[in-house]
Amino acid sequence: MSDASFEDGREAPLNLGAMDGEDLKVLSALAQDAVFPVTEMRWQPGARRFSILLNRVRWEDRGVERHGVERVQSLLVFDNVLQVSSQGIDRSDKDVILSLLSVDFTAGDDAPAGQVLLTLAGDGAIRLNVEAVEARLRDVTRPYRAPSGKRPTHE
Repeated sequence: MSDASFEDGREAPLNLGAMDGEDLKVLSALAQDAVFPVTEMRWQPGARRFSILLNRVRWEDRGVERHGVERVQSLLVFDNVLQVSSQGIDRSDKDVILSLLSVDFTAGDDAPAGQVLLTLAGDGAIRLNVEAVEARLRDVTRPYRAPSGKRPTHE
């Protein structure tokens, strides 16, 4: 018996979890360049949950040559959130579309507590103070052809 490899996987909706900073790097890579309206962020202090409904690029898609670049709506959910703060985001403008660049975790002095930083294009950021990393990325719709027809690129 051998370990599974990436090639053994099949294309299916994602439903992944992250329980530490290393796991979070995987979710960050899959959510990179996701876009979302400012209205699709939810902070539920009583449940200690922060979530975003994203339109993410299907970076894992192996059929791009066959059907073009696809996006899919996904929920990015963080539990154990004690506090949420942001900068560079105008929440009063309901038409603003944000673009997620990365999700990083920095452990605090009282690990496993720390801060999750969601870095956005245009110098925006969202900081989550967490008791511990507990995140999920789950596709909630069928994939659809990306309106631009192109994969995002960076310098």
